[in-house]
Amino acid sequence: MTSAAIYGCSGHRLTDEERAFFAEVRPWGFILFRRNIGSPDQVRALTADLRDSVGWDAPILIDQEGGRVQRMGPPHWPKYPPGDAYLKATNDPLAARGLVRLGARLMAHDLRAVGITIDCMPVLDVPVPGAHDIIGDRAYATDPATVALLGRSAAEGMLAGGVLPVIKHMPGHGRAFADSHKELPTVHADLDTLDAWDFAPFKALSDMPIAMTAHVVFTAIDKKRPATQSKKAIKLIRQHLGFNGLLLSDDLVMNALSGTLTERAEASLKAGCDLVVHWNGDMAEMRQVAEGVGKLKGKSARRADAALARIVHTPEPLDEFEARARFGAMLDGKLDAARGPDVGEAQAPLLASSSATRDRPV
Repeated sequence: MTSAAIYGCSGHRLTDEERAFFAEVRPWGFILFRRNIGSPDQVRALTADLRDSVGWDAPILIDQEGGRVQRMGPPHWPKYPPGDAYLKATNDPLAARGLVRLGARLMAHDLRAVGITIDCMPVLDVPVPGAHDIIGDRAYATDPATVALLGRSAAEGMLAGGVLPVIKHMPGHGRAFADSHKELPTVHADLDTLDAWDFAPFKALSDMPIAMTAHVVFTAIDKKRPATQSKKAIKLIRQHLGFNGLLLSDDLVMNALSGTLTERAEASLKAGCDLVVHWNGDMAEMRQVAEGVGKLKGKSARRADAALARIVHTPEPLDEFEARARFGAMLDGKLDAARGPDVGEAQAPLLASSSATRDRPV
């Protein structure tokens, strides 16, 4: 039986200590960041080693959105655009829908080739004027209907490529005026406003297999606790938003949460998260998290099994060279994707990553 946690690791290869720890606590899955990414062969070896450490075909996650948030990039993988680039390239939500799906299908191809089975995207947050730019250009649009339309296309592209999408950050991070990596954002909007704007894309994609919570306090739901640790918020996610899939916490290390890591894990699982995520590979911290995490069982285990059952083991056929050429042409030269996975470092400035988000949970 696995434990209700997802952990990172420290580098390109597992240390003996990491291997022994993972064998002992048997996490449900693992998450990779830029510090773990070298060459395709190295990533394939790492994902195989992670799975070997727990003795089963454990899920391996990554944040691969494009733009600022892309863990796998040049020189071995193409640079993909941020969420808002698709609509800008077409000025037509229906045309952008096909472009988003194609981009996600290509990303799924990249991920699956190195043993990664879950991508923490699409972002379904809808920014409001003046909100913190931690979401910013990661959002597909600035209205809920278009975000839902393009977010579904991204999710469908991932699923078609044999990779599970994770909708985030539930029930919405677009109205936050603070960065939850640094402090706890508080949203004071009333429920009717939230329902019409922030919640709408998540309700529209409530059939997706996996979601991630927001470390945001919504005073209309729970005046004290962020959604990740609020029974009221997670009840709303389950009942009002209609999400019955696997629910992950956002990263436990983020400063929006308080208490020890053991307390943070316990509070998140007690509130109703199915799994908690710890990203940075720090062994001492992972041991603290493990003290607050029990076995994955009951409804949570059934949701986890149902999510993994959604993985398509024979992906939709893809002519990679043609698809990359078409993707680049559709973006009208904004992205040189036509060259394929041997894209060079010279392309990096086209969509350079911000140092603020290049290797941290998002």
